[in-house]
Amino acid sequence: MVKPTLPPAIFLMGPTASGKTAVAVALIDQLPVEIISVDSALVYKDMDIGTAKPDANLLLQAPHHLLNLIDPTSAYSAASFRSDALRLMADITARGKIPLLVGGTMLYFKALQEGLSGLPEANPEVRAALDLEAAQIGWPGMHAKLALIDSVTAARLAPNDTQRIQRALEVHAISGETMSSLFAKQTSAALPYRLLKLALVPNDRAVLHERIALRFDQMLEAGFLDEVRALLVKYPTLTQDATSMRCVGYRQALEHLAGDYDLAELRDRGYICYTSIG
Repeated sequence: MVKPTLPPAIFLMGPTASGKTAVAVALIDQLPVEIISVDSALVYKDMDIGTAKPDANLLLQAPHHLLNLIDPTSAYSAASFRSDALRLMADITARGKIPLLVGGTMLYFKALQEGLSGLPEANPEVRAALDLEAAQIGWPGMHAKLALIDSVTAARLAPNDTQRIQRALEVHAISGETMSSLFAKQTSAALPYRLLKLALVPNDRAVLHERIALRFDQMLEAGFLDEVRALLVKYPTLTQDATSMRCVGYRQALEHLAGDYDLAELRDRGYICYTSIG
């Protein structure tokens, strides 16, 4: 009996400012693809400039799934992404097209391929305690703490990657096991697709960091701070502890607007955060 051929799907991965969107648009011109965003920041409504969300003109040319799903006071998990992505991939395949998954949130790619059933649900009390500790020792200090608990996970996270550092510490606090050990125990949930994985990996990190610095300057010029001010008006309960405000640049913008430091330091801090994940 001939084994049926799996339908195709494409993963297009890469760091911030690596050119993923341009490649995705080029693929649309060549292949019958539909784009699924794999980005933990683009799911939030009203957060457009700071997340470098595709503008209206680009979306007319290259529609994206999984944009603007929730408001900034809500949370969206890797498990939610996996469920949504699998549904969309099935729909796209049924229409005779190819799912093109584009983004830089590697945890989402990992969740899609392997599942996350072994990880505990978020616990607000644990997160609040971790936030309090972070306020005392800083997120680099929390990263150092994670390195003592789970060196494997810490090694793949930047010291300023607050959201993922907190999640790894939360998983350990709740389960008593490290995130890396729970990942290792998971049984593979192989996707029913024939995957083509494309990764944009710049060979000159200095050039990439120059692009990131330029992007952050352009965001400021485009009204990023006004966007954050508008968020605070539209969502009065929004604080820097919200998951959405852990998207790169937003926490720093909130701190600047609160008077913690001037515009020059905001630029420096924002640049450092972007390059730490790029």
